[in-house]
Amino acid sequence: MHVDGIAMVRLLGAQDRLLATIEKEHPGVSVHVRGNEITLSGEAASVEAARLLIEELLVMIRSGRDLAESEVSTSARMLGEDSTTSPSERLGPAILASRGRSIRPKTIGQKHYVDAIDTDTIVFGIGPAGTGKTYLAMAKAVQALQRKEVDRIILTRPAVEAGERLGFLPGSLTEKIDPYLRPLYDALNEMMDPELVPKLLAAGTIEVAPLAYMRGRTLNSSFVVLDEAQNTTPEQMKMFLTRLGFGSKMVVTGDITQIDLPAGSSGLRLVSRVLEGVDEIAFVRLTSDDVVRHSLVGRIVDAWTEYDAQKQALRYETEQAHEFANRGPGRPSTPRDRLPKRRPS
Repeated sequence: MHVDGIAMVRLLGAQDRLLATIEKEHPGVSVHVRGNEITLSGEAASVEAARLLIEELLVMIRSGRDLAESEVSTSARMLGEDSTTSPSERLGPAILASRGRSIRPKTIGQKHYVDAIDTDTIVFGIGPAGTGKTYLAMAKAVQALQRKEVDRIILTRPAVEAGERLGFLPGSLTEKIDPYLRPLYDALNEMMDPELVPKLLAAGTIEVAPLAYMRGRTLNSSFVVLDEAQNTTPEQMKMFLTRLGFGSKMVVTGDITQIDLPAGSSGLRLVSRVLEGVDEIAFVRLTSDDVVRHSLVGRIVDAWTEYDAQKQALRYETEQAHEFANRGPGRPSTPRDRLPKRRPS
């Protein structure tokens, strides 16, 4: 295969990581690059699959898309399921273009998430770190504002420390809560002109506030994003959802494996059981396959999930053993044995 110089550089990626990902997705194929030539060797079917993947990646590159390892893996998986469908078309157009790069879904899970935001009034994006829950929600919020679909953007999150106490920081209340809201400001500055953001904040077109400030309000014609929702209590979650006004849309993001509440249940964990199946409310669950940070993050998420599952199984076995030991001699061992025996008629 002949590839022009610029496209070849972008296809290989930093330290040839994209090339290594292509070989990883097709382990029976050897990929050799010399100058502008790519040579594939291996079994005919595997070579053909690798060729289709490389051609699809080149289409994405020539359309101006910056590729990541996750997009290579996603494209390979999609072509494996249906080689007649283009992954670039299935993942859809860019949501925003900012500073020479586009913001768009990079995995099938992210595409389902973005589609749900378009079609439903309240969307819950639940998944591990690095899956783009907050980033894509904010991109859709900025897009809605630019299209004049809403009059303002409201970004909020609960002020709960992740293992550190920040309450004794100096300054006013606004300065104290600023560390909690800083990730939202950072994302805004990436998606919009940094000089425009302060003006929109001052005019109230964009509002970034802690969750406590939402009580007693009705949010009309607004795009509202609640971040880190796993740290809301059930009462806070109910309070937030009932702020919904006319012409508004809400996106709630969180990771139920990273709850920082000192005690009590998470509102995000509860709401997924209470509101599942309600019309105009969608739950999108992202997984480690949707992680778009360093590939190591996905492996960390999988390892942690397996550890939590093992810990939960061990806890269950310990509780069962403790319950059995406390029954004492002669006590029935199963619930069925505890039922009164029927007298013979």
